[in-house]
Amino acid sequence: MQHEITVSNLLLDLRGNIAEPGYAKSMRWRYRRQDIRAPKALIKEWDYYYVGNDHFGLALTIDDNGYMGLDSISFLNFDEKWEITKSPMRLFPMGKTGLPESSEAGDTTTSGKGYAIAFHRFPDRRELVFQMENFRGSEAIHGEIRLTEEPKDSMVIATPFGKKGRFYFNQKINCMRARGSVTVGGDTYRFDPQESFAVLDWGRGVWTYHNTWYWSSLNAQIDGVPFGFNLGYGFGDTSAASENMLFYGGVGHKLSQVQFDIPIKGGKEDYLSPWKFYSDDDRLEMDFVPILDRAACTDFKLLGSDQHQVFGRFSGRAVLDDGTELRFENLTGFAEKVENKW
Repeated sequence: MQHEITVSNLLLDLRGNIAEPGYAKSMRWRYRRQDIRAPKALIKEWDYYYVGNDHFGLALTIDDNGYMGLDSISFLNFDEKWEITKSPMRLFPMGKTGLPESSEAGDTTTSGKGYAIAFHRFPDRRELVFQMENFRGSEAIHGEIRLTEEPKDSMVIATPFGKKGRFYFNQKINCMRARGSVTVGGDTYRFDPQESFAVLDWGRGVWTYHNTWYWSSLNAQIDGVPFGFNLGYGFGDTSAASENMLFYGGVGHKLSQVQFDIPIKGGKEDYLSPWKFYSDDDRLEMDFVPILDRAACTDFKLLGSDQHQVFGRFSGRAVLDDGTELRFENLTGFAEKVENKW
């Protein structure tokens, strides 16, 4: 049984621990940075947007990890099977990035030498504006994206870790329609809201040092009806709730536990071979055929990250809360495994 939060309350108690772990379908908890009882260097806050369709995708990140800030732009071309990611780092922002305490209001902005990224929140839309010099060789990237038709339900989860004062608070808003364009050098790519969707990964928390997470997201449609999911596990105490949820027509449908079956070859994960996904409540079963692995590995001894965000096509079946079964084929999304020492 998973614990759903249906009334609004503060996220943290007087000791800086999650007052009531669980999940919600809207922003029920109130996050206040002042309530955290941990050093500023350990607080991690980020806004991550992914915008995509069947042919190309864009990922934008503004990240304040206390001792380190990360601003990132990725562009992915699925037809030609290439991607470019540039991620300038900032030392010791310690919260000065000023990420909002709610996903429902406020702007998130950052800039550095040769780049700027801004996320603007309006009552009826979100706007993403970005530019970076020397993105593809000497060529710049720039663009503006407008996100509309934000669904009624989203996935919100409050997850404690085993250590006092450590927690993860997260919202995923799936299936927003996207309109806009990205220009890389002399090439312009246009997002049509009839076939392009976006997800927001809004994260705040104080993490433990070494952890591994699995995350998968789909934002698409079935016969014109927006359909997607958020799947994930691998960190914290999820006994109160998992973060697994289906979305159909703007309504969230809660799943139990989901397993990512990543193929093994030569004793290591073979990320570009077909994966399988299944839930323990028999409400989700999928095949995943990879197209592109956006891999990044950094090793600074005490600090490090090994990331594999794999984009590809999902096919399978999903069962809604009322028992309705949906079948889908070749819907474009991603799945990832990330190990961090941070």
